[in-house]
Amino acid sequence: MENGKELIVDGWFTEHWDEQNWSLMVEEVLYHEKSKFQDILVFKSKTYGNVLVLDGGIQCTERDEFSYQEMIAHMPLNCHQNPKHVLIVGGGDGGVLREVLKHDEVETVTQVEIDEKVVEVCKKYFPTMACQYNHPKLRLHFQDGIEFVKNSKNMFDIIINDCTDRDLQDESSGSNPLFQLPYWKNLKQALRPGGIIIQQEESVFFHLDLIKKGFEMCRSLFPVVNYASAYIPSFCGGQGFRLCSSNPDVDFKEPIHKWSFEERKKRSLRYYNQNVHKAAFVLPEFADQALYPDDDFNKQ
Repeated sequence: MENGKELIVDGWFTEHWDEQNWSLMVEEVLYHEKSKFQDILVFKSKTYGNVLVLDGGIQCTERDEFSYQEMIAHMPLNCHQNPKHVLIVGGGDGGVLREVLKHDEVETVTQVEIDEKVVEVCKKYFPTMACQYNHPKLRLHFQDGIEFVKNSKNMFDIIINDCTDRDLQDESSGSNPLFQLPYWKNLKQALRPGGIIIQQEESVFFHLDLIKKGFEMCRSLFPVVNYASAYIPSFCGGQGFRLCSSNPDVDFKEPIHKWSFEERKKRSLRYYNQNVHKAAFVLPEFADQALYPDDDFNKQ
């Protein structure tokens, strides 16, 4: 557990990962506390607004959070014929919940967040994200998502894994079990027929081998597995997403539900539209060859 406040030196917060650093100028530390599960830091930055840091890693910023939240929510929901029941694992900042509830056809949203303190902090410091925690469609559980999923059978049309990054130094720590086969077997049994799962994934520029490993694991369970990406400045190298479906006929590159300009304005979308959705699955050639060596998913 890294102390986020100790990463602020001479007015700069510096995130360290993979022998690289990324820094933001700090105006003010707004909150710092170690919860039962993790180190939580919120600071006001000079250029990105308020920033949420868990165990030393940036989770979201006010400046660009919408790009992540919109993509991880609307890509799977717009590829399902009738997504009535949605599960969010993690997502304590509330951003994914906010976006999921923009789909009128959704009847229930179950959110399982292990750390109640994250939700409490985000309600105070990120009110535009944590704005739907009183919604009547929400069923909020503060517990281990792995255990919750293990005990769920045939319940959800969409499952969104909004978890923290894995720890590359310790396979058993943090959110690492959420990337491993036993959990994904349980995710599969928690899906209703034709269900879809999406999980935040690494950048092809930095962790292509990890992405390939995840693909191989999921292809042993699902007939359709694809990778998409989005521009998120505070996530260096871009942000990836792994999408899986038990429906062999799903085409992730072609959204079923397409919102007009007026519908997108009504939903206050700032990043997602159907053209961005389609483009998210177009990969640079080195990644395309690595992830789809035996098919023509991205080949024209």
